[in-house]
Amino acid sequence: MGQQQLLLIILSVIIVGIAIAVGINMFQTNAVDSNRQAIISDVMNLGAKAHRYYRTPVSLAGGGQNFQGFHLSTNESTNPNGQFTVAATQPSGTSNVTASTDSITTSATTIYIVASGVEIGEDGTNYVKVYATVTGSAVTTSVLN
Repeated sequence: MGQQQLLLIILSVIIVGIAIAVGINMFQTNAVDSNRQAIISDVMNLGAKAHRYYRTPVSLAGGGQNFQGFHLSTNESTNPNGQFTVAATQPSGTSNVTASTDSITTSATTIYIVASGVEIGEDGTNYVKVYATVTGSAVTTSVLN
């Protein structure tokens, strides 16, 4: 083989290696984004459940304009997308959520449904994390990682 042919083979191997690295990176990014969107959808659904509880009168086993007594069942606290918990205080940081069936034990007109996904998030260390802020009039989401 001539030098030109060896140079072309080496160049081809380098180009194929770069293409593989880019493909793997794109796949990982897509997995993280998909997990984030899935848990956002889940917290929105759980937020709608909490909102329904808030609007239901106490006589019909609801909150009567309050979130006190709202909780996630064991089936709702985890699924293949991640783990979920409910809190009366706004979450901060990116520490991971542990599965819980916490209930709101104090009078609250705003609650937070926190989700930790199954993919490592943007910080490269912690799992994807989002939360929904649920009030008597709206459900909004925020991304922490």
